Amino acid sequence: MSVTQRPLRLIAGNSNPELWAEISELLGVALTEATIDKFSDGELKIKVEESIREAHCFILQSTCAPVNDHLMELLLLIDALKRASAYRIGVVVPYYGYARQDKKLQPREPISARVVANLIEGSGASRVLAMDLHSNSIQGFFNCPVDHLNAANVLCDYIRNDGWDEKDVVIVSPDVGGVERAKFVADRLDLPIAIIAKRRPEANVAEVVEVVGDVKGKRAILFDDIVDTAGSITAGAHRLMEDGASAVRVFATHGIFSGAAVERILESPIDLVTVCNTIPRRDGTNVPKIRYVSVARVLAEAIRRNHIGMSISSLFR
Repeated sequence: MSVTQRPLRLIAGNSNPELWAEISELLGVALTEATIDKFSDGELKIKVEESIREAHCFILQSTCAPVNDHLMELLLLIDALKRASAYRIGVVVPYYGYARQDKKLQPREPISARVVANLIEGSGASRVLAMDLHSNSIQGFFNCPVDHLNAANVLCDYIRNDGWDEKDVVIVSPDVGGVERAKFVADRLDLPIAIIAKRRPEANVAEVVEVVGDVKGKRAILFDDIVDTAGSITAGAHRLMEDGASAVRVFATHGIFSGAAVERILESPIDLVTVCNTIPRRDGTNVPKIRYVSVARVLAEAIRRNHIGMSISSLFR
């Protein structure tokens, strides 16, 4: 029996039910019934309520807050499917938690992204589909195939629809590490690029050193993978305006919005922050300056192509 003849099953964790419902509708495949509950002491209790024997299964789970609960849900779901004789187990992780700890910056630190990869693969995952990993090197932490999807095409469509793809616009990388990501978007839109050089004296604290590139009189798009505390993007926006930018918008894949992020954005010169729904909308983010857009179509198409054995890379040409 070929993989295309095997039934496709979608098993959803609790992290992002609205996105899972969109993916299910686009694929025309109902979510497999599963019970995710807790024992009285807080331990997770998992049971898949339908037969998945010899089925091609995809678990849908972002490891967003509460990160450890959602990660454990994912690992236990993988184990449940493996023990129920699933044919293959694909893990769809739109947001991959612990990704920012992908290397040792100080002595006696863990490489947490590698630990999570070991847990996912060791539990029995056959394949991983992730979106806009914080670092491309995380793919190498897995021995199973990894399909690294990106949200650039979706975000570029919104940039065009907003009229921010004209010659008075510059794409800005918020740090040196994000240059490749920003350059990809700049090339797609045929726009110039600038870079904010900054340093981090400690975690979640960013200090702008200088802006490399011409932003005077231009509308600036800060393009990033994650908006967490919003310290980097708001500090960058203030510096861009000081250097003569006429307006600033932010486009990013993952909107964490922890701590005082929303307050910082509201008090900043940023016109609009656009993020994808890889993480569900957080309380307090229903404000005019924050917009969510869906990546369900990209994820659904990647799952479909995986199931029938088609190319994934052609999605991004």
